[in-house]
Amino acid sequence: MKVKHLLVAGLLASSSAWATDEVVENPITEEGVVKVEWQDPSNFRDVESSGDIQSRFEKRTFEQLTKSLNKEAAKILKPEQKLEMVVTDLDLAGDVRPTFGATTNDLRIVKNIYPPRITFSYKILEGDKVIMAGDEKLTDLNFMYSINKMNDKPYRYENELLASWLKKTVKPNL
Repeated sequence: MKVKHLLVAGLLASSSAWATDEVVENPITEEGVVKVEWQDPSNFRDVESSGDIQSRFEKRTFEQLTKSLNKEAAKILKPEQKLEMVVTDLDLAGDVRPTFGATTNDLRIVKNIYPPRITFSYKILEGDKVIMAGDEKLTDLNFMYSINKMNDKPYRYENELLASWLKKTVKPNL
């Protein structure tokens, strides 16, 4: 009987922890010269957590991508310029697969048939004036072969995709 009560108490405690995990509809991340609105992440192609609470995983993912993008954008943009983006779709490299109880978490399998993709609109502002704007739909089908294999940073494929876009599209047009 005590075990039954402990199980019920454990379930109630864990469900209340999940209930406090709030979901932000269109989260906005901002770092330095970059501001990103993540429009309706629940409809993104693949931002699936393999072992964390989904909203925490999304928050961490969006913050990491914004931080990395800011690092690259700060090298390209002039001090008075700012990059604003509205991301409408994100597909992280790889695919999440269930382990069917072999481990407590699912696994993200990264293979060349699951490339990173991101769709967004952007504008580069100088003060209040828009000096460049556009829509992008980026993907890198060669992502497994175009990045340093020793790089073990999280979201390395997505970060490289965005850094490459900045260097090839934004930098020459500024």
